[in-house]
Amino acid sequence: MKEITVEDLKRMKDNGKDFQLVDVREDFEYQMSNLGGELIPLGGILIEADKIDKEKPVVIMCRSGKRSAAAVMQLEQQGFTNLYNLKGGILAWADQIDPTITVY
Repeated sequence: MKEITVEDLKRMKDNGKDFQLVDVREDFEYQMSNLGGELIPLGGILIEADKIDKEKPVVIMCRSGKRSAAAVMQLEQQGFTNLYNLKGGILAWADQIDPTITVY
């Protein structure tokens, strides 16, 4: 499984790189704080896999990196090869990039 760090993600955002960010947390978590990604909770990731781009890089994120890793594994079994797990999730983002973001 390919992973990227929160520093890598910030660079991608800052440089205007064309990629898709998918947040696999639950709706209430997303409402509390998010990085602007598309919300597709882990429980529905295979049902909604058609919302995930197969051409450009896709970063999958969650709270800590565990659910997003599970999502990446499930999607890779469906043939996706362009996925990156966000190491440490939104907790790492709050710790290393933006300490003002709400974490739980």
